[in-house]
Amino acid sequence: MSSDRYENPLCKRYAGREMQGIFSDDHKFTVWRRLWVALAESQRELGLDISLAQIDEMKRNVSNINYDAAERKEKEIRHDVMAHIYAYGLQCPAAKPIIHLGATSSYVGDNCEIILTREALLRVKQLLVNAVAALYAFADRYKGLPTLAYTHFQPAQPTTVGKRATLWIQDLLLDLEQLDFVLSGLKLLGCKGTTGTGASFLELFDGDHGKVKELERKIAAKMDFAQVYPVSGQTYSRKVDYYVLSVLSGIAQSAYKFSGDVRLLSHLKEVDEPFEDGQVGSSAMAYKRNPMRCERMASLARYVMTDALNPALTAGVQWFERTLDDSANKRISGPEAFLAADAILSLYINVAEGISVYPKMSEKHLNAELPFMATENILMYCVKKGGDRQELHEAIRKHSVEASKRIKLDGADNDLLQRILDDPVFGITRQELDHLTAAENFTGRAREQTEEFLGTVKKIIDGHRSLLGVQVSVQV
Repeated sequence: MSSDRYENPLCKRYAGREMQGIFSDDHKFTVWRRLWVALAESQRELGLDISLAQIDEMKRNVSNINYDAAERKEKEIRHDVMAHIYAYGLQCPAAKPIIHLGATSSYVGDNCEIILTREALLRVKQLLVNAVAALYAFADRYKGLPTLAYTHFQPAQPTTVGKRATLWIQDLLLDLEQLDFVLSGLKLLGCKGTTGTGASFLELFDGDHGKVKELERKIAAKMDFAQVYPVSGQTYSRKVDYYVLSVLSGIAQSAYKFSGDVRLLSHLKEVDEPFEDGQVGSSAMAYKRNPMRCERMASLARYVMTDALNPALTAGVQWFERTLDDSANKRISGPEAFLAADAILSLYINVAEGISVYPKMSEKHLNAELPFMATENILMYCVKKGGDRQELHEAIRKHSVEASKRIKLDGADNDLLQRILDDPVFGITRQELDHLTAAENFTGRAREQTEEFLGTVKKIIDGHRSLLGVQVSVQV
């Protein structure tokens, strides 16, 4: 295999084969030919002089793309659609006169893009649902495991590992909601001609407006679409591309947060992403287990988030009924966003299914901070036993200052609870203190919230049962 030309890393290293197949030349030009067949069939059904033999000839060559002929012609005429019409005509001499009849380039170009976009969104949806299912299992497994929560990445009131995972799930469910909304709104461009007026088709059908409208309906049905956009210029509104990439950007944002949280927890040694037996973490430091999958997820997520600006700018600068400064940008920004989203979600599933949790490390960090958090409970308990509130408060303040100094200056363990136990002003036993400082007493409704939320999530997963079981491979 030649290695003297640049190859897109999204294909070579990151995205799965199915998503690559959706945007492959074979699939694209096969869809073009299917659209030409749908056009000819519909025109015949509405009375134009097109024979079944011509249509059969076209159908026989739908997947038989003669690339060499198309490439030679495009070098000559510098027009990809006309080059492929010419190449198709070489294979279908009887049908040659009626291929692309009345249509403009956007008939195949834009309709194909909508079709590929729908297929790609369905693939993303499948991956998204599987990521939710993987996190559901994780959250359910650890719904009661106490751990420090963090605000501003500073220790805060404890939560549970499962409750934290519900935050990741909720983000993905919001993404799923947006994806379904955009997917349900996708329509075919139809066949509206060079400026969207349908003039060429009206001429073909001798001024019969009803047949022109029926032509669009028939083509849409043959391509499995219920609707076409009611009006357009030569192309569908480029705002559609913006809405689609906004969905992918939202998924990237969710993955970015998840990967960041896992990376921080990995630093704290509370979790590890999957790490294979022979995997190397560093070329210099053999002991390292860098969270490279989450780092890759974050890196690709940044790409998708910024790529969403491309269709926004493109939509804003479309002049009147058509301009061509969208074409080159769209060939890159749309497919690459989907390829990157595919890689991101594949990584997400891989990490969520294989993440390792270290409860003892969570307990260690919790125990280091819990004494400070428990002081309010201790204070109230001792007051109820008859202690002086002000005296107890001052004792806690002094002990907290000393314990904090030992921790920060000497690197010592937190001995605040031992100080309280040894101070007669509190009059508290070890058994009482252990009860007051039990981690589960500080996690509020974390477990209950998780169970309630996962009940809703399970219904969503069950409603998408046919999408489960996707196989992902995390590439090099």
